[in-house]
Amino acid sequence: MQIAIVLYPGFTALDFIGPYEILHRLPDTEVRFVWHEPGPITADSGVLVVGATHSFTETPSPDLILVPGGPTTVEHARDELVLAWLRQAHQTAEWTTSVCSGSLLLAAAGILDGRRATSHWLVLPALKTFGVTAVGDQRIVDAGDQIVTAAGVSAGIDLAMWLAGQIAGESKAKAIQLGIEYDPQPPFDSGHVSKASAATKAAATALLSKDVMKPATLKASTLMLWDQAVRKVRGRRSA
Repeated sequence: MQIAIVLYPGFTALDFIGPYEILHRLPDTEVRFVWHEPGPITADSGVLVVGATHSFTETPSPDLILVPGGPTTVEHARDELVLAWLRQAHQTAEWTTSVCSGSLLLAAAGILDGRRATSHWLVLPALKTFGVTAVGDQRIVDAGDQIVTAAGVSAGIDLAMWLAGQIAGESKAKAIQLGIEYDPQPPFDSGHVSKASAATKAAATALLSKDVMKPATLKASTLMLWDQAVRKVRGRRSA
């Protein structure tokens, strides 16, 4: 099985590192980190650098696609080369998946049209602008046709465990789970907006806004929403 994990400048590390640690343990698996061209890609921290191993052109038909999230997804959601590759690769892939705001890229490529999907809780309103039924109360959403999205960041581990069970069977998935000792017992119970206090939500929003409020990200968000508004208007007029 060939697994293509899309890397792009500004990705959130755990979004793909968590799933990678599980998926690369599946039998007969080749993992590729793909981007426009091979080379170093810097995470949203500005410190961690990961190498893209293959280009999109070199990876036309992976068996499994995984798109991580990050504060720059709104910028890449307007990258036609990325969207074209996603559309093409999705046609032959056995699984098309995303973690966190990576679902925005799937939505922008038209893969989530009319489907249910999830994302980071801050991104759910943006998903709706693409005609997606945004789901905020599930860690993993199976949209059918083997399109699966996961909620924010840490949910990627749950997604990969679920995929391991689907692909290699429950016994193998359980062995991988024990191998990485995935037995989450968080010291706090504020991991979902339904559980967090108002003060915690405000603090989390402020923390995340450090990346979201950057001029380049704000511009990209505005342009992405503008593109969607124009498409809707043009669609109504041509109907």
